[in-house]
Amino acid sequence: MRRRIAPILLTLVVVVLGITALTARPERAASPGRTADFVVLVGVAGLRWEDVDPQTTPTLWRMAQKGSIGSLSVRSAHRPTCPVDGWLTLGAGSYAAWNGSRQAGGCPPAQVTVEQPDGIGANLPDQGSVVLHNQERLPWGTVPGALAESVRCSVAVGPGAAVAAARPFGRVDRYAPALPADPAGLLGSCVLSIVDLGTVTGEDPAARAAVASEADARLARVLAARPPRSLVLVAGVSDTDAPSRLHVAVADGPGWEGGWLTSASTGREGYLQLVDLAPTALTALGRPMPERLFLGRPAESVGGRPTDLAAAIAAPADADREAAAQRRVADWFFTLLAGAQVLLAVAVLPLLRRARRHAGPYGPEPVSRRVVAVVELLLVAAALAVPAALLADAVPWWRGDHAGVYFAGVTVLLLVAATAVVRLAPGHASTLGPLGAVAGLTTLAVGLDVLTGARLQLNGVVGYSALEGGRYAGLGTVGLGVFLAGSLLSAGWLAQRVRRSWRPPVMVAVGGAAVLVVGSPYLGADPIGAIALTAGLSVAAAISAGGWLTISRLAWATMAGLALTIGFAVLDLRRPAAERGSLGRFLAAVGDGTGGLTVHRSSTANFETLVNSPLTVLALAGALLVWFALLQPWGGLMRLFGIYPAMRAAMAGTAVAAVIGGVLGGDALDVAGAAAALVVPMAALAALRVLDHSTDRTLPDAGRPRDEGPGGTGDGSGGDTGGGPDGAGPDRPAPTGAGPGAARTPDPGAEPATAAAPPAPRAPDPATGAAGPTAGTGAGERAPAGLTSTEVTAS
Repeated sequence: MRRRIAPILLTLVVVVLGITALTARPERAASPGRTADFVVLVGVAGLRWEDVDPQTTPTLWRMAQKGSIGSLSVRSAHRPTCPVDGWLTLGAGSYAAWNGSRQAGGCPPAQVTVEQPDGIGANLPDQGSVVLHNQERLPWGTVPGALAESVRCSVAVGPGAAVAAARPFGRVDRYAPALPADPAGLLGSCVLSIVDLGTVTGEDPAARAAVASEADARLARVLAARPPRSLVLVAGVSDTDAPSRLHVAVADGPGWEGGWLTSASTGREGYLQLVDLAPTALTALGRPMPERLFLGRPAESVGGRPTDLAAAIAAPADADREAAAQRRVADWFFTLLAGAQVLLAVAVLPLLRRARRHAGPYGPEPVSRRVVAVVELLLVAAALAVPAALLADAVPWWRGDHAGVYFAGVTVLLLVAATAVVRLAPGHASTLGPLGAVAGLTTLAVGLDVLTGARLQLNGVVGYSALEGGRYAGLGTVGLGVFLAGSLLSAGWLAQRVRRSWRPPVMVAVGGAAVLVVGSPYLGADPIGAIALTAGLSVAAAISAGGWLTISRLAWATMAGLALTIGFAVLDLRRPAAERGSLGRFLAAVGDGTGGLTVHRSSTANFETLVNSPLTVLALAGALLVWFALLQPWGGLMRLFGIYPAMRAAMAGTAVAAVIGGVLGGDALDVAGAAAALVVPMAALAALRVLDHSTDRTLPDAGRPRDEGPGGTGDGSGGDTGGGPDGAGPDRPAPTGAGPGAARTPDPGAEPATAAAPPAPRAPDPATGAAGPTAGTGAGERAPAGLTSTEVTAS
């Protein structure tokens, strides 16, 4: 009865933990409602924080001193976001792009035709084709002009502003090609005004300063003529060339004094998206959102900003430099990591073939112990490469002229230190010692970063970039992959050290804590990752006590994942539309018939990531090494699984969680590749050690009762014998050459131990050339007494 009820109880525990993690949200202040009678959106394409100082831009400096500031990510439907795309995205409140050809990696000259049939408004004759392009050719279903459609009247000053203020049929309510000397009457004629102050382009500091100074002088006229009780938003609405950069965002008005800008779409203080500006304007005016919600969320001002403006501006300027350097360094880091792990996998193959020691005079000469020790250290270093690169972002390597060199130096130093810690850790000589140490260090490094605000994830080489616009807080794709792998391997390592009946609870306890870290909006903020980890944890807990993944166990794991998904979806749908998570927004889109766009975006993202990411190589190379080498009879992994069923459970759960998390999150094999960077080297190292001790002779502990528990008995993957009187330690090894299904050693209570006898010579196997079983100790026979295997004694 207990064995039947245990899976149900464990499944319920996992589901409850997951729903608790996903639904507990920080308390948010009630929406302030209408805070302004007028909103003026001022755009300066290409304006970055490095262009702002008291001498060159005194007006903007004073405005930033008084108001709230932040770093603006200008993602649009195209990358880089050219000025016309930025203006169109601003007016649409969703990712948009102007139709027409564009240069590779650059921005073509803006070709926007603005007609003025009367002296009041204007018309964009190309607007119809632009709307059609965004509706039918792009996956976001964007409606250009949605912001202007949400107010009764709007004003546009300059051609860029006309693009943002044009309604879907091309009409601009009020238009001026240039800013008048006294714009008070124009800005006060409508509740919404959009002003184009020009473009700051190039990399020459003097040229940029001159253009920024001219824009600042025009901004002074806007502020002098602003209507009473108005909100003025200044934004660097676009890039001007590749690569993308972070830009200026300043808000000045009632309720926006002296803080950081943020929004629910970023979840990070001091960061804002271009698509957030449209909902911010409507919220400030007290106007309802369009029927089809914007992708952005209303911005708000939060405290914590330094009183010294120079120190405050230094933070977003430094973030811009880090984000720019991250893109360059991340490409070669992951390329080198994939290449190094592939070469290491090739180097391990001959060691696996010759790792099994032979008792007789036949068989290949064993590999030198020094060579094996060096390869083991390289495997440990390869598994720790991603955590070391994560910790390297604690040092400001991006501030130097040779950012890549500095990053490489810091990462190598951290990698050497971490490898030394693993090498000198107690229990390193045991089979699972290095695996447990690496998994623990990885989980600790990523977990502490998430618990302290995920500072190392943001704009980090192995984190996520604010320039991409996909994530600004919590766990990134690579962080999720190594964290779920590290936490499940740590859970398996701990579970292997307790009695078989206690292994599923240990797996659930450790894995459940990981689910809380991943799914909590306070921490990892990744509901898809939490659902994937729940499914993997359910699989791991089901088979951690022994046996294989049966239909019933798979059904319980599937039910756990579905129960968590359904429970979170129901609770998420009960929230207001602006507060829903990704799952709630998707289900709402399915309800109103637009869910196909989300599916299309996810499938497109999966394909692009699959083709372009170096992590795909890591995932595929790891799968090939495991399938064609480690899982072969000579590869050692099947023997490892038979002796240590909890580790088999952890690795199976990692594979399930990584694949689900990557596919559902639109990351293809990136999550699996990050997990493989940790799991595959450690699996190869553990397999080498198991093969090295595969010819050791084992004596069952006399007087040790057999532990009958879930998972069956006598299958070579179940009972706990050896390692101590309390049952801790690995299961009794199967006889030489036997896999997980081989007969286990007879119970010492049924057959007395005998003295050890010297091994007889082995005859070579005609198929492989390896030595065959020792005479008198074939598979299924009891090993001679008096010796214990290294797996038992070392653990």
